[in-house]
Amino acid sequence: QVQLVESGGGLVQAGGSLRLSCAASGSIFRINVMGWYRQAPGKERELVATITAVGTTNYADSVKGRFTISRDSAAKTVYLQMNSLKPEDTAVYYCNAEAVTTGYYRSDYWGQGTQVTVSS
Repeated sequence: QVQLVESGGGLVQAGGSLRLSCAASGSIFRINVMGWYRQAPGKERELVATITAVGTTNYADSVKGRFTISRDSAAKTVYLQMNSLKPEDTAVYYCNAEAVTTGYYRSDYWGQGTQVTVSS
């Protein structure tokens, strides 16, 4: 199995910055794509950003130019640097990893989520 543990959420004023981290552990053979999703109250979970094993990134239009995703493959960790935060960025942020276990089982894994609250 694969476990994902997020950290770095919190309360920040509009215009501020936060950095989220997500560390993967467990019976990991390979991690393909890692990413961040978010879910605001009353809304569906949405993609924020993803990064492949070779560093190709993809961002939601709403965060382009403000958020940066990065990855330390050796440490099996993904980061999300969030700048110029807006109240509409308020949500629970979830880490996701598409991973292959040592038993060659491939699946999507999710963290428990970390709350980000941006005050106006």
